[in-house]
Amino acid sequence: MKKLIVLLSIVILFGSGCTIQRLSNDDISRNIDILMSNKVSLYNVYYDGYKYYLPKGISFVDREDYNAILKDEKNYRYYLYVDAISYYHKINNSYQESKDFYYSKKIDYNKKTGYIQIEEIDSKYFIQFVYHYSKMEAYVAKDDLTDVVTNMATILRTIHFNDVVLESLIGENILDYKEEDFTLFKADSSKESFLDVVEREETDRYKKDLEDEKIELDY
Repeated sequence: MKKLIVLLSIVILFGSGCTIQRLSNDDISRNIDILMSNKVSLYNVYYDGYKYYLPKGISFVDREDYNAILKDEKNYRYYLYVDAISYYHKINNSYQESKDFYYSKKIDYNKKTGYIQIEEIDSKYFIQFVYHYSKMEAYVAKDDLTDVVTNMATILRTIHFNDVVLESLIGENILDYKEEDFTLFKADSSKESFLDVVEREETDRYKKDLEDEKIELDY
């Protein structure tokens, strides 16, 4: 079966005419350029202070506040973190490209910045994709890299913050927010990533559920 990505087309309007640009089956840079260079206003997920679009084939495993665990039709898990604090303070993108990784690129589209870094780890590939103060991570096989990166780009390009709501939520209460164990614009595989944090919390939650179930059975 041919990959669905081959059939996906992006229509870009130029004045009275239009140009159809087809996404590539193996060119990550081309797909990022096509998707990120176009402004979109599609939303189907809403939270206090931000919203975004979740494409067909991507569903929620879990979600809470500014964190979400997603999965695609191949059961790959995507970890999404929306950094409203960095957005509120307009933290600059300090990412530096490196030839030490399989893929490393700083990106800048529509006055929004970010980066994508892909690292080979134990025959799989760890993707870190940051754009407009939001980050997605996933471990995938090499053959699925282009599809997964394209899905991430489709989601991240739609992240939209509501300044009025964030001002009321954050504002002078900034010190009340818990600082994360990682820095959004500094990708470093030697540090604990958001993916590690979420997986640990998910494991702890699973253990707790088992303990609660055991207590009920013992009772």
